Amino acid sequence: MTRRVVLFTMLMVLCTSFGSLPAMAQSTTPPAPTRAELINLNTSTAAQLALLPGIGPKTAELIIQYRQKAGGFKKIEEIMNVRGVGEKSFLRIRSLISVTPPKFEQ
Repeated sequence: MTRRVVLFTMLMVLCTSFGSLPAMAQSTTPPAPTRAELINLNTSTAAQLALLPGIGPKTAELIIQYRQKAGGFKKIEEIMNVRGVGEKSFLRIRSLISVTPPKFEQ
């Protein structure tokens, strides 16, 4: 009888341990934005831009520099003018980005 109790206890410990594996395996990287959460190239921060797949902190800073120099993005394809963002990168992120006309103070 004690052998059954020991086996049952071990089985319960194993079951509860494996139940927590998916939580331990989760990545600490934030998820990429979804279509409902489009990243606006004219208003987003470097941290928000870095959430895009294939866009790291350095490229995010280059996007902001381009935005300031060019006076904002008129269409999403202009992101390919930024060093480090080619056609492949653009095709990967095009459904995640948007452009609204930049607002200028008068």
